[in-house]
Amino acid sequence: GEKAGARSPQVLCLCAFLSLPHARAEPIRYSVAEESESGSVVANVAEDAGLAPAQLSARRARLLSEDGRQHFRLDPGSGRLVVAERLDREELCGQSATCTLPFELLLANPVQFFRVEVAVEDINDHAPVFPEERVILKIPETSNLGSRFPLEGAQDLDVGSNSIQIYSIAPESKYFGVDFGSRSDSDQYFELVLEKPLDREEQAEMDFNLIAVDGGSPPKSGTTQIHVVVLDVNDNAPVFMQDRYIAQILENAPEGSIVLKVVATDQDEGVNGEISYQFSQAGGQSYSAFNIDAVSGEIKLTKPLDFEAAEKHELKIRATDGGGLSAICKVLVEVVDVNDNAPEVMISSFNSPLPEDSLPGTVVALFTVRDRDAGANGKISCALEDQLSFSLRPAYKNYFELVTVSALDREEMARYILTVTAADTGSPPLTTTQTFTVDISDVNDNAPVFNQTSYTMYVRENNVPTVLAGTVCAVDRDVGPNAKVTYSLVLAHPTEQPSCSCISVNSENGDVFVLRPLDYEQVRQIEFLVSASDAGSPPLSANVTVRLVVEDENDNAPLVLYPSQDSSSPSSELVPVSAEAGYLITKVVAIDADSGQNSWLSYHLLRATDPGLFVVGAQSGEVRLRRSLTERDTVKQKLVVLVRDSGQPPLSATAAMSALLLSDFSDVHLTHSSLTTEDEGSSLTIYLIISLVFVSLLFLVSTAAFVIHKVCRRKDLKDGHVFYGANNLQSSLADAGAAGTLPHAYCYEISLTTGSGNSEFKFLKPILPSLPPQKADFSHKKNN
Repeated sequence: GEKAGARSPQVLCLCAFLSLPHARAEPIRYSVAEESESGSVVANVAEDAGLAPAQLSARRARLLSEDGRQHFRLDPGSGRLVVAERLDREELCGQSATCTLPFELLLANPVQFFRVEVAVEDINDHAPVFPEERVILKIPETSNLGSRFPLEGAQDLDVGSNSIQIYSIAPESKYFGVDFGSRSDSDQYFELVLEKPLDREEQAEMDFNLIAVDGGSPPKSGTTQIHVVVLDVNDNAPVFMQDRYIAQILENAPEGSIVLKVVATDQDEGVNGEISYQFSQAGGQSYSAFNIDAVSGEIKLTKPLDFEAAEKHELKIRATDGGGLSAICKVLVEVVDVNDNAPEVMISSFNSPLPEDSLPGTVVALFTVRDRDAGANGKISCALEDQLSFSLRPAYKNYFELVTVSALDREEMARYILTVTAADTGSPPLTTTQTFTVDISDVNDNAPVFNQTSYTMYVRENNVPTVLAGTVCAVDRDVGPNAKVTYSLVLAHPTEQPSCSCISVNSENGDVFVLRPLDYEQVRQIEFLVSASDAGSPPLSANVTVRLVVEDENDNAPLVLYPSQDSSSPSSELVPVSAEAGYLITKVVAIDADSGQNSWLSYHLLRATDPGLFVVGAQSGEVRLRRSLTERDTVKQKLVVLVRDSGQPPLSATAAMSALLLSDFSDVHLTHSSLTTEDEGSSLTIYLIISLVFVSLLFLVSTAAFVIHKVCRRKDLKDGHVFYGANNLQSSLADAGAAGTLPHAYCYEISLTTGSGNSEFKFLKPILPSLPPQKADFSHKKNN
């Protein structure tokens, strides 16, 4: 639907062209002023086309334009042509002289169209506008009369009589006029014309306004400001304020002192008025002592003047502007005599550096003084600033000697700065100072000094080889080779060998190394001497004592002294079945070769036939009964006691032992034999397996031996060597059990002839770790 509507104007136009016989040959022309508002009536087009207003609606009259824009609309009720939107001629036609808007009035059924043209008339709705509000013109002051200076004219969007008609200058200028016009239809010009010669020195700048006026009614105008800058030309030469200058200056004036300042002026400006100054005859000898500032005209000294050489200096100064014009003046400089020659100090000899062991009176320097002045101005006196180690003494005429007066010490003062002042007696007096820097060279007069009176170093035993134990450090106040310290080991007694060949000292930095592992149990500490020697000639040295302390490590396990663990079978202790809880069975004695915490031992029950029957003292190692014995307890109890130190990690050892629970000591032999046979059962089984044929024979031999041993044993007991009766045994057991300790130092030893040394039983044996156990067959000893 939208596309059909969009194409309907083209279809109607095509129909209109196909119906040319129905078209009007001449267009209907109207005119309307621009800026007409929407709704303004242009004319009655129906009446001019010979149509009644009713026909417009009946025949569906409409307006068509080539560009599609509807600047006008048709009132179907009245047939009048009305402005559809505000008309702006400048927007519609630009600068065209005429502005016509063509369109067609189309009627359908039957098709008929009328060409209509509406001319938009211009009104003066725009004022002239210059492209710039202010224009700057730079014109040389030597420009000829009639010189023209093109300008860019104003623009007016209106056309015809409403466009720009005239230009004028306000206020009127006596130097410039304006000329404008057209050389062709498209070539317009606008120019300023010079009507009077310019003079920058008379008037350097001027301002006026250019006014453009159009031909509208009322007329409108536009304005721009013209700023004229008159460019200077070099038409004036410099002029000095004086033709001759006279100046006076002291002969001792320092370099750079201002002698005089010359001034010249130039009426020109810019480069033409910039004046530079220079000497007119710079090659003369007088000019070598002076310099002139090219910009300011200041004359300065380039070197000191000497009244004795020249009393006056005549100079010629030229002032030149940027255009090359110049002027010349003369300057007379008069030199004023003063005491301008200070004393001179000339060194004949100078000895530095000076050894610190130089004797008093040693000559350090020999110098002479002089003054070019005469009379009082040339008489000189010398003085040395306050100095306790040196003095100044006259030698011959104007010669002086600088000598030492006291002993020197480089370590207290390594450099002396001596100032000698020479002064004349002029008015005012002039002085000269001479500085002597005396360096004191080193002499090897200081031995190395250790930073500690003694050193204590620590190393753990079992150390890795060449471990660093510590560092000794010594410093020497001397310098250079005299201060280069080397370290070495020295013997405490030159006739003896070193106490330990495992110590080494780095000769360069004093690092102390332990060359091989140490054993704390063999050596606890090592003392040795370290010597620090400098490289002087002769060298000086110092010794220091170093104590190397070996720190213990837990590298020794506890050693059980009692019960002895050397035999293949553990020792046995006899315990009466009547013993109560707390009964002392035995005491485990152990030692540890380590020290400190590493040797703190603790005792623990590791294994036992009946763990609930025994208790071990953690600190004492005493093995006691935890409870009273019963008939159900096994006759032979095996115990293993763990002895452990407190090192990190801890080391330990075990003490194996056995306890025989006896109700009657007369059964000691039987019980022991049974147990022995029981212990050796496994070995006998092996032998029986090997040779079954000898089983009966071995049994008979063993039985016969047992019987013979039993008979002999009973015979010996009747003789009273060990026990006299069961009552005595029970009495002794009762006393021991009641006491719970060992009130008397009794020793009972029983040796069974049928067993080996492993069958030895010990009961209530006094604890003597340092002594080996004593053996006596069927003996009774009492130790007081």
